[in-house]
Amino acid sequence: MLSDADAIASILESTSEVRSVADRGHVANVTILCKNLERGLETETSTVFVAAVDGDRAVGYCAVHWTPFLFLKGGEAYVTELFVHPQHRGQGIGSKLLDQVEDEARKRGCARLSLLNGKESEAYDRGFYKTRDWVERDLMANFILQVKDCLLYTSDAADEEDSV
Repeated sequence: MLSDADAIASILESTSEVRSVADRGHVANVTILCKNLERGLETETSTVFVAAVDGDRAVGYCAVHWTPFLFLKGGEAYVTELFVHPQHRGQGIGSKLLDQVEDEARKRGCARLSLLNGKESEAYDRGFYKTRDWVERDLMANFILQVKDCLLYTSDAADEEDSV
């Protein structure tokens, strides 16, 4: 999985939805990805599915987190990232990655899958999730609180993390 960090960084850097990632620079992105992949692989609460063309370089990936909910019959599979390199979009790669997530969610007894999708993204414009029977929730708001001084979000994160 760590061997895919370079390709995943390239996927993110080519995606207009996360321009701030490209601004950090490739070396910093690979460093951050490696550290996050190591953290995620230490537990069974996160999974990263990677799609490669002809068994070669990764062209898409999906990160999912398995979250318990006290009020649901089963937990929730929360998709935090689903990206396909622009040169490989429209080939069913994103759909196959979501199919893998759904299969794993069934095996784990999850009651539902969820994700956030930017309303200005290409996937939202195309109705990518709606055509796959995902339902947009009208009554829910999405809130975030940026954690200040988090090394993973600074422009020179690779240098700072190496010096810690």
